Amino acid sequence: MDTLLHHLDRGDGRLAYTDQGSGPVVVLVPGMGDLRSTWRDLTDPLLTAGHRVVALDLRGHGDSDATFAAHGLVPTGQDVLALVEHLGEPAVIVGSSVGAGAAAWVADARPDLVAGLVLIAAHLQDHGAPGLLARLQVALLLRRPWGPAAWAWYYRSLNSGRHAPWLEKHSAALSASLRRPGYMEAFGSLARHLLSDRVEVPATDIAAPTLVLYGEHDPEFTDPAAELDWLVTHLPHATGSLVPDSGHYPQGQRPDVVVPAVLDHLATLPRSADAWTAAGARA
Repeated sequence: MDTLLHHLDRGDGRLAYTDQGSGPVVVLVPGMGDLRSTWRDLTDPLLTAGHRVVALDLRGHGDSDATFAAHGLVPTGQDVLALVEHLGEPAVIVGSSVGAGAAAWVADARPDLVAGLVLIAAHLQDHGAPGLLARLQVALLLRRPWGPAAWAWYYRSLNSGRHAPWLEKHSAALSASLRRPGYMEAFGSLARHLLSDRVEVPATDIAAPTLVLYGEHDPEFTDPAAELDWLVTHLPHATGSLVPDSGHYPQGQRPDVVVPAVLDHLATLPRSADAWTAAGARA
């Protein structure tokens, strides 16, 4: 049994998270269809640098329950906010894909609880509603009995460029996780809501200092460089870069680039003793 594993009751289900170390809190939020172990290459360096590291499984993913009624960006953001509130102090939130969108949502909703952000492969620019073909492809991809294997295959395809040495093991774990009762259905619900819900996170209102990272070959975006430029331009306090030889998951594909970038960003953030000073509390 993982003694670091905890659960947060959210009424219609429990969120699973690990909690390690001490110091200023860093919350790690994975993307859709992923597991908290996506952050394995970042966790130890954060602990070594003196941070308390909390890694979350999204609702309907990993060790979290698949009993939740609602899915989408806002419910995901509400879960992250509930976790930060439960931890009892401001946090830096590091998010990947929808996890990055959720992190930005929290920073906008509760700037008093967010000291900084790291947004990796964030979908924050509105490109309009997806077409019927895209929605049909998602509906077909995420059906039983082939859904878990199909997602594992698609997940691997998003790793354009260099592959993490643990990618095959990780994608197999994703497939196994989705084969459990209720988990494929929860994942499909999240995917459909992310395609259909029109949720705008006002980037220009976010006060938290932000590091923005995109894989230079990320197949999720027509032009990753344009996404980076748009987000850095619209966030008031942002810097960013393209991560070379990587796709949608640069945290695993190029930890040699991502880890020092994240640690350097965290080193610039104001703190008092062993806690961050939240962006909303600064003069």
